Amino acid sequence: MFRKILLATDGSEHALRAGEKAIALANCQDGSKIDIVYVIDGKHSKEDVLHHWGMDASDKRRQKLQMIEQKAKHDGIQYEIIFLHGEPGPTIVEYANKHEFDALVIGSRGLNAFQEMVLGSVSHKVAKRAKCPVMIVK
Repeated sequence: MFRKILLATDGSEHALRAGEKAIALANCQDGSKIDIVYVIDGKHSKEDVLHHWGMDASDKRRQKLQMIEQKAKHDGIQYEIIFLHGEPGPTIVEYANKHEFDALVIGSRGLNAFQEMVLGSVSHKVAKRAKCPVMIVK
């Protein structure tokens, strides 16, 4: 059914719940694998560095993914963490379409709710353009 799953995450609460659903999907089929994708947006990465001065940015990103990673390990799910650079919506869609996933799981809201209201949500953009089934988790 869903053997090749893409989880798009930003470390938010909704993304954590999306991670739980992706793991549940992977548990339904032996041999399933989850690609956990975190997109580094150049527009916000400078702000992150200034806000978390003295802490390695890659460590901070890894920390955001730690809960999902622990849950995948606990359930014995094969996974890979991938960091991409670019605007989140188009970057996720490009990666998903290029690698032909069986399903894409994404949270309904990210870390910046104001930006989503003004510009349209990343999850909405992804759902419209991805060629695979998309599960949007609240």
